[in-house]
Amino acid sequence: MLNLAALTVPSTPLDYFALLVKSDLDFPLLEAAIAIAQDEYEDLDVQQVLDSVDQLVAKLQRKVPADASPLHRLHILNRFFYMELGFAGNVNDYYAPDNSYINAVLKTRKGLPITLAIIWLELANSIDLKVTGINFPGHFLIKIGLPQGQVIMDPLDARSLSGQELASRLEPFHTNLGLEGDFEVPFGLYLQDATHRDIVIRLLRNLKELYRGDTDWDRMVCVQNRLITLLPEAWHEYRDRGLALAKLHRKSEAVIDLDLYLHNGVDMGDREMVLLTRAQMLA
Repeated sequence: MLNLAALTVPSTPLDYFALLVKSDLDFPLLEAAIAIAQDEYEDLDVQQVLDSVDQLVAKLQRKVPADASPLHRLHILNRFFYMELGFAGNVNDYYAPDNSYINAVLKTRKGLPITLAIIWLELANSIDLKVTGINFPGHFLIKIGLPQGQVIMDPLDARSLSGQELASRLEPFHTNLGLEGDFEVPFGLYLQDATHRDIVIRLLRNLKELYRGDTDWDRMVCVQNRLITLLPEAWHEYRDRGLALAKLHRKSEAVIDLDLYLHNGVDMGDREMVLLTRAQMLA
């Protein structure tokens, strides 16, 4: 598997990431997801991780008969991924940051639904299955197109989910946001294909919430740098980076980000709080 951004010799890991995610055309999902771990693993060799996935691809492809039906291919893939390789959710340490780093998940065979799905999708594409990710609330899912119909699969354990099960999973989300009655959202909207950019954004936001919860502002700033690279006009991400920078007493950088938010954001219910933080940075 070719390391796309390495061909241009970017000067920093963030520059490398920016090259990867510059365009939605041929967005390299696996490589971009691996590159996120360079903030935590400074000596990480992205090409080496890509090569390790290539080795899994080669093993899988040897198991698939040329005339295998899509359903047969799916059964072979799931047996290989979950039984032979032993990939599973890290139920004993679900909130460990390593669950969000592809290199660590490949090593431990334990991860989150989204990181397991990223690896699974790469393998599925290599055997010509029609698959996409779904940014389902609370739990990333996989959609598989088969001649028999569409299957929604839980990447933690390969279990197919019925419409009733999916609706049940949505109930707490709807209740928390008041999306009931006249405000109910059409069910199909939750099952739309996630773009590769969407998937990497969700992966980073998982890390963002972990580091914010741990008040690990240095690591949160690294995550925000990547989110802003992906979403250069998401002004709330500048706000969040500015607030993290303020916690680190990096005052001039914080003010720049907070000003961007104040000048460009809309519906700012937190405007007074942001103005107060900005004033404290200038004091």
